[in-house]
Amino acid sequence: MGETKNILLRLDSALAERLGAVAQVEGRPVSGVVRDAIARYVEERRRDPEFRRLVEDSLCRHAEVLRLLADDE
Repeated sequence: MGETKNILLRLDSALAERLGAVAQVEGRPVSGVVRDAIARYVEERRRDPEFRRLVEDSLCRHAEVLRLLADDE
């Protein structure tokens, strides 16, 4: 798996219980279920044209900020 990073995730108790139940039924640790769900979500977003448009818009806004803050040299 390579280098890992610990993160803190806060869930409401009902969702945490349901997540635990899913992990238990699958015979997997909760962390594995969460990792897989996050990986699927990220891949879904990467392939979503609307998300990619939002990334492009963000890049354009940041380029404009850089232009405005650049030295006038």
